[in-house]
Amino acid sequence: MKSFKQKQLSVNFNRSRLNTAISSIVLGSALAASSFAVLAADDAVKDKKDLEVIEIAGSYVKSLEKAVDIKRNNIGFSDSVVATDIADFPEQNLAEALQRMPGVTIERNKGLGTKVNVRSLPNEFTHTSINGVATASGSGGRDVEFDIFASEIIQSVTVNKSPTAADEEGGIAGSVQIQTARPFDYDGSKLIVSAEGAYNSISEKTDPKFAVLASNTYGDWGVLVSFASSKRTNRTDSNSGVNFRPLSRWLEKSGSDSKQAQSDQAAAVLERDTGIVINDRFDSDETSRVVFIDKVGNRAYLNEQEKWGATASFQYKPNSDFSVTFDAMLGSYDAHEDEYDAAAYSASSPSTLEQIHSYDSDTFAEYGITVLSDVSYAYTQHEFLSKENSNKTDYQQLSINLDWNVADWEVRGLLGYSGADKDSDRTNLKHTMYAPSRSRFTAEGGEVLLSDNPESRNMYDSPDGYLFDFYEVTQEGIEDDKYAAQLDLKRNLDLQWMPALADVQFGVRYTDKSKQRDQGQVQVKGPTEGDSSWAGSRTLQDSELTPVTDLVSGGDYLPDLSYSPDWSQVSNDWARDYFRYDGFYVDYAPDQYYRVDEEVSSVYAMADFMFDIGQVPVSINAGVRYVDTSILSFGYHQVQNADGSTGYTSEPVSKQGNYDDVLPAFNMTAELTDDLLFRAAASQTLMRPALGDIAYKRTVSLNDFKYRDGNPDLQPTYADQWEMGLEYYLPEGGLFAISYFKKKIEGVVREELTGIVPDVTKYNDNGTLDGVYDFEVYQKVNAEGSFTVDGIELVAQFPLNIISDSLDGFGLNSNYTKLDNSLTGESDLDIPTAPEGLAESTYNATLYYENDVFDARISYNYKDKYVERIERDMYPVYRDAYGQYDMSIGYKVTDNIKVTLKGINITDEETRGYTMDPKFPVMYEISGRRINLGVRANF
Repeated sequence: MKSFKQKQLSVNFNRSRLNTAISSIVLGSALAASSFAVLAADDAVKDKKDLEVIEIAGSYVKSLEKAVDIKRNNIGFSDSVVATDIADFPEQNLAEALQRMPGVTIERNKGLGTKVNVRSLPNEFTHTSINGVATASGSGGRDVEFDIFASEIIQSVTVNKSPTAADEEGGIAGSVQIQTARPFDYDGSKLIVSAEGAYNSISEKTDPKFAVLASNTYGDWGVLVSFASSKRTNRTDSNSGVNFRPLSRWLEKSGSDSKQAQSDQAAAVLERDTGIVINDRFDSDETSRVVFIDKVGNRAYLNEQEKWGATASFQYKPNSDFSVTFDAMLGSYDAHEDEYDAAAYSASSPSTLEQIHSYDSDTFAEYGITVLSDVSYAYTQHEFLSKENSNKTDYQQLSINLDWNVADWEVRGLLGYSGADKDSDRTNLKHTMYAPSRSRFTAEGGEVLLSDNPESRNMYDSPDGYLFDFYEVTQEGIEDDKYAAQLDLKRNLDLQWMPALADVQFGVRYTDKSKQRDQGQVQVKGPTEGDSSWAGSRTLQDSELTPVTDLVSGGDYLPDLSYSPDWSQVSNDWARDYFRYDGFYVDYAPDQYYRVDEEVSSVYAMADFMFDIGQVPVSINAGVRYVDTSILSFGYHQVQNADGSTGYTSEPVSKQGNYDDVLPAFNMTAELTDDLLFRAAASQTLMRPALGDIAYKRTVSLNDFKYRDGNPDLQPTYADQWEMGLEYYLPEGGLFAISYFKKKIEGVVREELTGIVPDVTKYNDNGTLDGVYDFEVYQKVNAEGSFTVDGIELVAQFPLNIISDSLDGFGLNSNYTKLDNSLTGESDLDIPTAPEGLAESTYNATLYYENDVFDARISYNYKDKYVERIERDMYPVYRDAYGQYDMSIGYKVTDNIKVTLKGINITDEETRGYTMDPKFPVMYEISGRRINLGVRANF
C-alpha cells in the first residue's frame, strides 16, 4: 500500500502523462484530417495506383521467401520472420519464435523463453520497438520481457544489426522491430481462427489456446482486429542452489568465545583432514581459496500463466502515395508461481566444519582453490520455504502513422505511446531447524545426508523440529510509460552535377520516457501487526501439511535423481489465508522508491548514393545522428535524526543529468552478380544505463554495513562496430550468407566502492543500540577501458530440390554464430571468465517438408555455455550448454482448415549449471515436454 504522498505524486504524474497522450492523438487526428483535404484535391486529377499487398497465405516456405526479400532489400544487415513463420511455429511465445534467427538466442526460465539476446550480448543491450515506438514491458529495466506478448498477433519481426542514422538509438547488440498486422496487408477480407490444446508431461495438465484475426478493406478504408488468449501450466523440478562459499565464513570469526571456537574448529578440521594450514585467517585472498558447499536445495515449481493480446488497426489508403494508420495493441499477462523448497544451509551462523570426507585440490590447482566436496557440518540450518510469486502486467501500445509521397518528397510522421503497469506480490513462509548434517556434490547437484553426529536429523521428515521464522510479503508496483513523436522527410534526386546522389533524408524525433517503481516488505510473526508471538513457538507440524508432489501436481519429484527426496510442506493457499490477518497491508518503503524521467531529442541527416564501379552496382547509405538526453531522477534520501536514529526525507529528492552524442552510420551493398551481394556497415551506437541504476536513491544493507546509491551521472555504454559479408540468393527463398562483425564496447556499467559514510548508528530489530559503524557506499559507474566482441555468422537456407528433384518439397533453414571476446570477468581472485551472458557458439537448424496439403518441420536450437554470474565476485557460475528439439506437423483437411500437431522439447532436455567446472553443479532442472494439438481455419 502506498503512502499518501507517494500516491499523490503518482496520480499527478500519470494525469500529466495521460493528458500528453490525449493531446498527441488529437494532434495526429488533426494532421490526418488536413492531409485528407489536400489529397482529395490531388486525387481529382490523377488515377489511383495499384496497392501493394504482402499477404502470406499460411505457408512456411512463402514466409521464408518474404523474410529473405526483406533481408535483401534492406541496406544494412538484418534478418526477419513474418506472418505464419511466427504464428504457425511450435513456439510458446514471441521470444521462442525469434530464437530461429541468425545470432539470436534466448534466456529460458523454467523451460520458457523469456528474454532475447542478439549475438549473445545481455538482453538490455537490445532495443525493442512495436510499430516504431520503444516498447514498455514493466520489467523494471530497459530490457523487454518478450514472454508477455502472444506471437499470434504479430505480423513480422526484423532484427536490425547495423543501424542507419534514421534508426532510434539504444541497442548495441541490435534492434528488434515488431510490426503488428494491418488491413491492407491482405487482399480484401481475411478471417483466421485457431484453437489449440497443450499438454505438459510433468504437470500432466492440458491448457487451452485461442486466436482470431479478422480484416477487411472497404474501398479506401481498412479495418483489422485480432485477439489471442492462452493458458500455460508448467511444472519444473530443480535440484539447485549449490554454490561455493569461502571458508572465511568461519575463519574470520572473533570477538567472543563462541565465535573464536567456531574459527578454531574450522581451522583444526581443515588441517586434520586435508593438511591445509591457514596462515592468516583474516587474509581473504587466502581464505577465499578454500570453498565448501553453501546450500543444497530441492525445489518444485508450478507455474501458471494466463495472457491475452489484442490488436486493432484502422487505415485510410486511397492510393499507394498516401496512408494514415492507427494501430493499437493491448494485452495482459498474469503469472502465478508456487515454489516449495527443502534446503540445507551449510554456512549458517552457529555452524562450522565437523568432518571433511573428501576434497578436490587438483581441478583448480592453477588458482590455488581447494573444494571441500563432501563435508559434515556441526549445525546446519535446514529450511522449508513455501514461496508464492504473483505478477500481473497490463500493457498498451497506441500509434498514428502518416505515409505521404507528394511533390518528390516522402513524408513520414509518427505519434506513439507505449505503457505497461506491473504489480507483483511475492511471499515466503520460512521454517528452520538446526541440526548436524552432511552435504556433498552429486552429478545432478547436491545431496543432504545424516552425519555421524547423534544429534543429526532427517531434514525431510522432522516437522516437529522446524520452528516458524516468518511469513514475508513483498509487494512491488512498476509504471512504465514511453511517448514518441517523429517526422521524416525524404527527397528523391536526379541531379545532373551529382548523378550518384539518389536521395537525401532528414528527420527529428522526440521521446519522453518515465519509469516509477515502489516496493515494500512486511514480515508477519504473529496474528496481529507488531505481534511476534508465533516466532520460536510455532512448529511446522502446527500447520496443515501436504506432500510436495500434490502441491505441484503430476508424478514423483525428479525420479531420475540418484536419491529420491520426498517431503511435505504448507501450501501457499493455506498460508495466505492463515497468516494474512485482518487489516494486513504492505506499505511501500521510501528507500525502495524511485522515478526516472528521460527526455531525448534527436535530429539526423543521411543520404543514399547509387553508382557503378565497373559493372558492379553499388548502394551507399551514410548519415549522422545527433542525440541530446536529459534525465530527472527522484528518490528518498536517508537522513540522521536528532536522536541519532536514521530516517528519510519527507519528499523525494531530485537530481538532473544530461549528455549529448553524435552517432555516425554507414551501410553499403554491392551487387557483384545478379545473385551475389556484398554488404558492409560501420557505426557508433550506444546503450543507455538502466533506469534503476540512475535513480537518485539510497538503499541500505545493515548486515553488510553498506549503502547502495543510484547514480544519475551515469553515461551510456558505447560501441564502435563494423561488419562485412557476402550473401548469395537462390530461388524459393534460398540463401547462403557469411558475415564477420566486430564491436569495441566501452563504458560498461559496473558496481564500485565510491565512498565511506563514517559514524553511522545501527540499531537492532528490537530497537536497542547495536553500535556505531563506518558504512561503505557502492554505486554503478562507467568502467574504464574497453573490450572487443567479434564473430562470424553463417546462414544456409535453401530448398533441397537444388540437390535432387526427388527432394522436391524438402528444405533446410539453418544458421550458426561463433563469437570471441577480449574481456575477462570481474573475479576478485583473477579467474578469467567471459562477459556475463556471452555464449561463444549458437546454432539453429530446421529441416522442413511442405506440399499443398501436408507440412512437417523439426528444429534444433543450441546455445553454448555462458557465465550466468560471478558468485561473490569471485567464482564464475556457468549455465551449461543447452540444445532442444521442437517439431511441427500440419495437414490441410480442406483448402481452408488445417490440423496441427506440435512438440516442444520433445527429448525432455534438462537445464544444468555449475561453478567453474561441471563436477560442481549448481543446477539440475527439468520442465518436461509440451505437446500441442490444434486446428486453424483461414478464410
